[in-house]
Amino acid sequence: MAGAARKRRDEAPATDPFLGVVASARGLAWRERLSGDAHLRAGAISQRHALPELLGRVLAARGVAIDDVPVVLNPTLKALMPDPSAVRDMDVAAARFADAIEKGQQVAVFGDYDVDGACSAALMARYLGHHGIKARIYIPDRLFEGYGPNVTAIEGLVKEGAQLIVTVDCGTTSNEPLQAARKLGCDVLVVDHHQADEVLPPARAVVNPNRQDDVSGLGNLCAAGVCFLVLVATTRELRRRGFYATGTAEPDLMGELDLVALATVADVVPLTGLNRAYVTQGLQVMRWRRNTGLKALTDAAALNEPPTPYHLGFILGPRINAGGRIGDAALGSRLLVGDDEVEAARIAALLDRLNKERRAIEKQMLDEALATAEIKLAEKPDTALLLLGSHTWHKGVVGLVASRLTERFHLPSCVIAWTDETGGEGTGSLRSVSGADIGGAVRAAVAAGHLVKGGGHAMAAGLTVSRDKVAELEAFLHAALKDSLGQARERHALEIDGALTAGGVTDELLDLIGRVGPFGQGNPTPRFAFPATHVKFAKIVGEAHVRCVLQSADGARLEGIAFRAAGTPLGDLLLGASGLPLHVAGTVKRSSFNGRDRIEVHIDDAADPRSQS
Repeated sequence: MAGAARKRRDEAPATDPFLGVVASARGLAWRERLSGDAHLRAGAISQRHALPELLGRVLAARGVAIDDVPVVLNPTLKALMPDPSAVRDMDVAAARFADAIEKGQQVAVFGDYDVDGACSAALMARYLGHHGIKARIYIPDRLFEGYGPNVTAIEGLVKEGAQLIVTVDCGTTSNEPLQAARKLGCDVLVVDHHQADEVLPPARAVVNPNRQDDVSGLGNLCAAGVCFLVLVATTRELRRRGFYATGTAEPDLMGELDLVALATVADVVPLTGLNRAYVTQGLQVMRWRRNTGLKALTDAAALNEPPTPYHLGFILGPRINAGGRIGDAALGSRLLVGDDEVEAARIAALLDRLNKERRAIEKQMLDEALATAEIKLAEKPDTALLLLGSHTWHKGVVGLVASRLTERFHLPSCVIAWTDETGGEGTGSLRSVSGADIGGAVRAAVAAGHLVKGGGHAMAAGLTVSRDKVAELEAFLHAALKDSLGQARERHALEIDGALTAGGVTDELLDLIGRVGPFGQGNPTPRFAFPATHVKFAKIVGEAHVRCVLQSADGARLEGIAFRAAGTPLGDLLLGASGLPLHVAGTVKRSSFNGRDRIEVHIDDAADPRSQS
């Protein structure tokens, strides 16, 4: 790791490092997030909108324009909802969906097995149920069918009587399966957000703001966010036709925003623009506990405080994902669409148990992957991609391990579960760093014949590859990513919003920071540095976390925790501090533990002031 730290030091930005930190425990330079002309905008924001200076700095550092401040601080659907017709094929899809509702046709919803797919399928099914149609939800088995529609499943749905199939969070590149549906006379609506090829599948409509010919500017939405727009457009179409004048009540779409919020956070899309409104208002809906399945899952997870994006992304989301990873892929959608409290409690308890099993599997795989990765990086330190695989690994967990590897080494990672020890095919998941488009690289690899299939986003993708082509795949992805990765590394540093002391972290400060939320991808939680703070009582707790106490020079104390830090350079530095002063960086949070409310800092990084030169 020392070599990695030296390399990162050489690649650090030329701007003055924050607190002089050029190589932290994680091998990062620290820099002030607010830079250049943003300082001037910060002051203007504070003056025009009568906001505290700190709030102006945080807003300006996130690129908020002066005129946009009111809607950023109060993100509402009224202010941020676009006309759904701005998305290509939206009106065609809404008309066909409305036709199915008017005629009482049988509708099948084909979804993905992750949180976004489960929420999207539940949204569609709940909407159809309100209009008297019991939808058939089909979620493919991750292990045996893989991602997206397949010919056998599509033909089976048509034979069951489906007159319309709606694919959600999938379908954009499913040419052969959708061609099979067309031959059988069944219309298909694709509602998706994944990257698209130039040639689209033969569907009645492909509603995807990431189509190459879509100019709506809504490519940051997750699939559930796109589904919500489809439901808004369909309701508008039914209203135009006079459907609701016959006695059927209009659906309460606002009451479904809890599902949209959950999917938006769990799918790690940027929390900017419309997504901010989805999450802000969705969290309010979730507090009402009206969705029977979400209520049961919240209780199973022992979540006894108002939900936040953290809870959606790290408490509820992983439990829904557990079904698709190592259990029944349809558990999540069944939980979210149902109204039977007994059945919901049973499914929630099962997902909670599966999540515990998933964590154990993930830990074992990650330990093996980390050991292999260290060897590969020692042999080839300039690689643009970590590609690892094993026939003993569970294909439902490879994405989580890829995420951990990317987080640890700041490299695009591909983790493959092989079907057997020497041959066959492998199922892989890829994760990337900002600036290195992994989805585009995978689609290019498909076009070049290196993959059986593959696709995804700029930051995450999936693939199926033959064992005899893995070497050429690795070389292809390395070549495709090396230039953009080099540029991304030059920009990579730990961004700091300001400096605090332990005594400066108060409820008032947290309330002030909270006005800029919800935080997540695209709207990062403010991170603060605690200069030369004494680290005391550091110890390992739980699953490899490091808990400690930070003490400022004035004696004020603040509890801190560094998650998954044990055995890493960050954990070693904290545990070995012995009361010596360190620069510590992290985010400040409210938390509740054993019935006690407290404020603590979630430590992202630390640096020894004596080694920064």
